[in-house]
Amino acid sequence: MVDDEKNMKMKRYIKALYRLLKSLATEPLLFIKVLNTVPSTLSAYVFSRNYTDTFQKTDTFQEVDTSVTSSANPLWEYFQNHKEGHGIWKWEHYFDIYNRHFARFVGQKVNVLEIGVYSGGSLEMWRSYFGKDSHIYGVDIETACKAYENDRVSIFIGDQADRAFWKTFKESVEGIDILIDDGGHKPEQQQITLEEMLPSLKPGGVYLCEDVTRCFNRFSAFASGLVNELNHFNPKAGSLLQSGILPFQSSIYSIHFYPFVVVIEKHRVSPTKLSAPKHGTEWQPFL
Repeated sequence: MVDDEKNMKMKRYIKALYRLLKSLATEPLLFIKVLNTVPSTLSAYVFSRNYTDTFQKTDTFQEVDTSVTSSANPLWEYFQNHKEGHGIWKWEHYFDIYNRHFARFVGQKVNVLEIGVYSGGSLEMWRSYFGKDSHIYGVDIETACKAYENDRVSIFIGDQADRAFWKTFKESVEGIDILIDDGGHKPEQQQITLEEMLPSLKPGGVYLCEDVTRCFNRFSAFASGLVNELNHFNPKAGSLLQSGILPFQSSIYSIHFYPFVVVIEKHRVSPTKLSAPKHGTEWQPFL
């Protein structure tokens, strides 16, 4: 038993080493840049692990009930009142995240895709939340999930780690406004799904990946890496400080990280520039 565990660890180390060497061979200059950020990543981890909030040390600090109230969040109300029928299994803190990013779609003609159908209860929840003009798509590897299909819910059976499946899916639907990845939860599955579906999400769309758990999760690292292109600065000559827009910046509005959740929002209208104009007449001489 001990030898088996050692062999499994060794296999993981070899795979990790292979991925590193492959990255070095494929993009050597980029690999060096990423390598230079490793000390900052380690420092950030140490800082967060030892983090203590100043206000939590004071006598005036009071515990605040952060639970979502039903009046503010109909999704939470639905979940709390759902005692029978098709099962819904979600972390409680997800409901605030859902409503924060999805509320503007309520009552609109919206196409919602959830990967991971399971017992079908969340499909009903999304339909109730977004309203009669919504269409809900479900993707699952289990053929039995076809049972949840109806006029306003379409079920596709396939493997989210299969790029050919996503090609067929995209050819079969009009377009997706919201994607919720609650599928296999493996980093490679989540990464392939994002690579295949994020570019095809409609303008103003929201991509939400759930259950991104544990320290140094590889999908979390992948999503964090997207920030580099979002922050790319390409200054243009002239008196006005401005940066040229790259394709990723033109498409992606924001990237959010929550406990166990990554959210990416797309621009409703693509910007043509990023600029910082000066307003005012009085300036410090050193600027």
